[in-house]
Amino acid sequence: MPIKSFRGLIAEGAQDTISLHTNNGSTGYRIKKFQLMPNSPGAKTNNGVVKIYSVLQGTIPTSGATIDFSDQTLLAAGYYEDNASTAYTAMSTIVFDNVTFNQDIYVTYTDNDSSSIFINYYIELEQIKLDLIENTVATLKDIRNIEAQNV
Repeated sequence: MPIKSFRGLIAEGAQDTISLHTNNGSTGYRIKKFQLMPNSPGAKTNNGVVKIYSVLQGTIPTSGATIDFSDQTLLAAGYYEDNASTAYTAMSTIVFDNVTFNQDIYVTYTDNDSSSIFINYYIELEQIKLDLIENTVATLKDIRNIEAQNV
């Protein structure tokens, strides 16, 4: 299957939209790779969390990032830690779900140490042709998640 890649630079407290929706919803995607890299390696202290959601997030915290794997709209989470001091080694932990989706996804970034920090992200998605039943299931799941979030 074809792989689509997306990359971006996101500000702390921001949300990026990756447009994936189609008119008929017959194209699905699965995350195959998710990587993080600061835009100023070793220059600033980072203690950040980048998350990928299946639904638009109403607010993005500017500090105090939390990760909740029981959130059914959370597709992936990445934690990146770097220190301005060369005595410390940068560290990254990435976890993503093997779920198939066919709608837009949303990338958020929160840094626990300071504001005005940016981080680069790189995402590879496997493109999957969905039959009518898979298409319906993926679309209904997204609609249910959106409705649950608005309650």
